[in-house]
Amino acid sequence: MRVRACARNLGRHRKGCRRRRGRRHDETKSRGTKLYYAGYTTTVRGRENEGKGLNYLTFHLLFTVPVLAVLGAAYLSKRLYVDDPSPLGTAIIGVIALLYTTPWDGYMIRNGVWRYGEGTVSVFFWDIPLGEYLFFVIQPLIVGLWLYLVLTRLETRRSGGWTPRYLLTLAGLGVTVAGLWWAQGTETFYIGMILVWAGPVFVLQWAYGGHYLVRNFRVVAAGVVPPAVYLASADRFAIEDGIWIISDELTTGVTVLGLPVEEGAFFFVTSLLVVQGVMLFRWTLDEWRVWVEEYETLRCITRLAGLDP
Repeated sequence: MRVRACARNLGRHRKGCRRRRGRRHDETKSRGTKLYYAGYTTTVRGRENEGKGLNYLTFHLLFTVPVLAVLGAAYLSKRLYVDDPSPLGTAIIGVIALLYTTPWDGYMIRNGVWRYGEGTVSVFFWDIPLGEYLFFVIQPLIVGLWLYLVLTRLETRRSGGWTPRYLLTLAGLGVTVAGLWWAQGTETFYIGMILVWAGPVFVLQWAYGGHYLVRNFRVVAAGVVPPAVYLASADRFAIEDGIWIISDELTTGVTVLGLPVEEGAFFFVTSLLVVQGVMLFRWTLDEWRVWVEEYETLRCITRLAGLDP
């Protein structure tokens, strides 16, 4: 009798263990998958279609390459490249974006801010998938080409007073400090790291030509908003399709039309950096030409006056 009682108790214990394991498994499914990186315990939403949708390269073929081709064709058809140094500026910005963004992107991936769906990426370089590098290059080209088309409709104006330059420089420093503060938290880690990454570049751009950018605010806005909205919309599709999955615990949880606010902020900030960079490049060359013409005029006057040494 004692043996049968022990057997019954053992059977109940095993069933209880199985039920508890089942409950833990269900809880894990409802919470998501946990990733452990650099001291963070990161939960990501479980996606039913993770690994069942597009891969990263197919995403580019559907969402970024066609737009790049259309904008490139429009740019070439209008012969905007004639006597226009902007393509050189865009190429320089593209190289800078690739070099500057790569370490930051790798750091974010290693810390579990986002990960990629099973089977969506196959080629990695330094923990970063090939599709990500393509984004670093394609986005500046898309934004730059769009800006060239905007400049055919809107004219830029000469720089105004110097006050906006100083105010924007202080604002850039404030953005950087806020990013450093928020990056210390958990839910604000992602948005904080975006500001830490972009803030120093804002400081440089605004300290150099903030007064010119404010003077041409309409051009800046028209160059930034459409590509940022489009890329953010494509990003929302990629998240829903399970191409990449954003951490729940390292984000605020605030969404706009289903897109995490951090993702929207990223595409707005990066588009703004590109537009400002291209415009400042053009402005610098224009100012240089004006200075050279004035210098040559001054030399001619001094020669005629017999003052040229």
